[in-house]
Amino acid sequence: MERILVVGATGAGKSTLARAVGERLGVPYHEMDALYFAGPNWTVNQGLAEDVLRLTSEPRWIIDSIGSPEVRDLLWEKADTVIWLDYARRVIMPRVLRRSLRRTVTRESIFGGNRETWAGWLSREHPAWWAWSQHAGRRSEIERRIREPRFAPLAAHRFARPDDTAAWLATLR
Repeated sequence: MERILVVGATGAGKSTLARAVGERLGVPYHEMDALYFAGPNWTVNQGLAEDVLRLTSEPRWIIDSIGSPEVRDLLWEKADTVIWLDYARRVIMPRVLRRSLRRTVTRESIFGGNRETWAGWLSREHPAWWAWSQHAGRRSEIERRIREPRFAPLAAHRFARPDDTAAWLATLR
């Protein structure tokens, strides 16, 4: 495992797991949302494809995302391992709600200096809405990709429960 994607629905714990795996294996961790959002007002990084190409040209990396459409194939073609947090909505929704509530209340700065706001909760782009509405589609997309012949060389680890993920993580040295 040297070029790793950690994939799953919003709120599954991709960033947390990617950070932990990266630390245990000595693999540099890159947060996709931090690469994607370049500045205030949720400005999108116009150089995302170039940044991802540069990162994935390195011999070792771990990224916490299936990848946005413009870099998805690149990520999957360059990876050697996919770790899939395939958790049910009943697992991810409390997580994403707690995280968004904390970020809104504390005015925590995230991705390009942006913040979650109370008004943002009404948007279909809000993480809570996104996690709910995109869950089934994200699961289908990941399953389809794992079964695609061009991605057959990828080592795939699929976890349906956080306890299984934790047990697997404990085996990494």
